[in-house]
Amino acid sequence: MSQALLDVAASDGLFVGRVWNPDVAGPSIVTSREGVLVDITSREAPTLSALFERQDAAGFVRAASGKAVGSVEQIVANSTGKPDEARPYLLAPVDLQAVKACGVTFAQSMIERVIEEKAAGNPERAAAIRERVSTLIGGSLTNLKAGSPEAATVKQALIDEGMWSQYLEVGIGPDAEVFTKAPVLSSVGWGADVGLHPISTWNNPEPEIVLAVNSRGEIKGATLGNDVNLRDVEGRSALLLGKAKDNNASCSIGPFIRLFDAGYSLDDVRKAELDLKVTGRDGFVLRGKSSMSQISRDPTDLVKQTVGAHHQYPDGFMLFLGTLFAPTQDRDAPKQGFTHKIGDVVEISSAGLGALVNTVRLSTECPPWTFGISALMSNLAKRGLL
Repeated sequence: MSQALLDVAASDGLFVGRVWNPDVAGPSIVTSREGVLVDITSREAPTLSALFERQDAAGFVRAASGKAVGSVEQIVANSTGKPDEARPYLLAPVDLQAVKACGVTFAQSMIERVIEEKAAGNPERAAAIRERVSTLIGGSLTNLKAGSPEAATVKQALIDEGMWSQYLEVGIGPDAEVFTKAPVLSSVGWGADVGLHPISTWNNPEPEIVLAVNSRGEIKGATLGNDVNLRDVEGRSALLLGKAKDNNASCSIGPFIRLFDAGYSLDDVRKAELDLKVTGRDGFVLRGKSSMSQISRDPTDLVKQTVGAHHQYPDGFMLFLGTLFAPTQDRDAPKQGFTHKIGDVVEISSAGLGALVNTVRLSTECPPWTFGISALMSNLAKRGLL
């Protein structure tokens, strides 16, 4: 499971991340150099948020001196499940940035949201509604761009058939859905457990590209994310979005942020292919894909709809771009679709970004989130970095 991470860390890409560093009893910013993670935390860039505020972020990382924390292989080996806290392990590559997410950015996934809503969280009813919608619109969602005349035609066709939904407006209308996925510093990283709220019986992973954006709206790099989703909870009411999306350990980001440079840019994000694999203890294997080429809104548009004169983010933000993937494969019984089981291993991978691997638990059984903003500030101050 760690091979894709090791391969990408050994590539020519420029990667930054965070590790728990027992030598300083806190997090360190690291970059990968020849298979070794090097601590480059400094007064000039004590946090990733501060690093991305630099105009020369990529150049700064290349030139930064630092101390080796350990080999990527050693640190990865200590990052799964319950790490040995006496040794370094991977953290999510995000600190003071807000964690935002865009929903329904692919027309096909919009249809699944409509189905969830019409089924009121019932997977068996969803199967019948899915068949009806497929007959109605066929392949008209291919390359559909939000806000276009073609999108308006599809929207009206669904409304005429009694399929009006608030998801139609954010899916193919002019305004994107942008919500807060997780509190600052609550995201988990590679190897960690991801959490499901115990009330949920219909849920799934959401493999996504996540952009690192600074306070000026400049996109500095990209990574992978799992926007863990409770389909039954959101299906009952869109007003339960917070409960469906934001629970302990329900946001995974990593393994590293790849900074944009001559070798990797936003154009690579636009054509990225994401692969998903879920492996259950029961022997069940689910595979899926998400193709950024089919997104209904360009990443730059999503960033502009998030930050600007209407809303500022002084510490920057991480932005989940949404997913094409919506699982319909039956796991246990016909017409029941897919849902997670405890112990599922979720692997999200993309060329150039590596792989993000997590194990599914209940949120109540995942390690509690205890290291918040005040703890980070206190730690950095003790280290003379503020």
